[in-house]
Order: sequence, then C-alpha cells, then structure tokens
Amino acid sequence: MEKTNIGKNSFIYPMPVTLLGTKNGENADFMTLGWLSRANSNPPLLTAGVNKSHLTNKLIRKNKTFSINYPSKELMKKVDYCGLVSGRKEDKSQLFTVEYGELKNAPLIQECSLSLECKLVDIYEMATNDLFIGEIIASYADENILTNGKPDMGKLDPLLLTMPDNHYWTVGEKVGKAWSVGLELNK
Repeated sequence: MEKTNIGKNSFIYPMPVTLLGTKNGENADFMTLGWLSRANSNPPLLTAGVNKSHLTNKLIRKNKTFSINYPSKELMKKVDYCGLVSGRKEDKSQLFTVEYGELKNAPLIQECSLSLECKLVDIYEMATNDLFIGEIIASYADENILTNGKPDMGKLDPLLLTMPDNHYWTVGEKVGKAWSVGLELNK
C-alpha cells in the first residue's frame, strides 16, 4: 500500500461553520457548530452533533427547537468567540441582532444571510456527543445571496472548517453541476 496511515482523527472536509441558536431563559444563546449535515429530503431533516457537556445540549432538549445560522467570513471573530465561551458564563446574545420567525425558542441572527428554524424530532445519544435531528420548519435568506431563488454559495461566502488542523476557510470556485457533469461519461 502506498498510502500513509494518518490515524483515526481524519474527516472528510470542509464542514460548514454555523451558529446554533437556542433560548436560555429570556436570552438567546449561540454556539459555534461545525458538525452539521443534511439527513433527509422530505421532511427536510438535518443533524447536529453537540457535546453532552455543552449548555446548548441541555437547552435543545428543554426547548425542543433550535436554529442554524450561516455566518460569512466577516463574522469570523464573533463566530470563534461563540465556540470559546460558554453560555453559562457569558451572554452571547449581545454579539448579534436577534430576531425570531415561526418558532419562538429558535433565535435567528440578522447578520447571517441564511438561517434555518428547526423543530427537534429525535436524539441519537452517543458516548460524548448527542446527534440532534431537527426538521427544518422555515428557512430565511437575504435576497442578495439568492440566485434563481436558491442560496448561492459564492454570494453567501460561508465559513468552512477543516479538522484536525482546525482552520477556517471560504468557498472556492464552482467547478461543475452535480447530478449532471457525470452524464458525459455515459456516451
């Protein structure tokens, strides 16, 4: 074998960097989250992996709702701060302009060009993290990031995370149309 064994802590990357929003009493609370994936198309479900020790884990269980907010690179310092400081010690709601959509316990961030409101539908418990499965109830996007009514990654300019090197990145160029470019091999 010509490949090098690089250990167990390798991920397929990049991962989206998001801010997961929950309610902590009367205040909004936000946690930086990279462990996020789409899980189902209809109903639209996503999964969020949150460490059992985080306040956010307990708040999602209590409120049964959460939001996923996609920050641009301009918010990188605030995003990183939300991953460094616990809501048990700091009120992070003051970092952003908070708003609400249909779900009153899923705070949205106005400065994020794309936000999703989610209703908790299930929890898959693991050794150190819990995988929260949420149904996307509503999605909100700034008009300036849409192309043909859909989020355009180039316009959204989302933050990405690579692990295990722990760096933030942005999206590069669009290189092809999914479920289309491969058809060229079927000739």
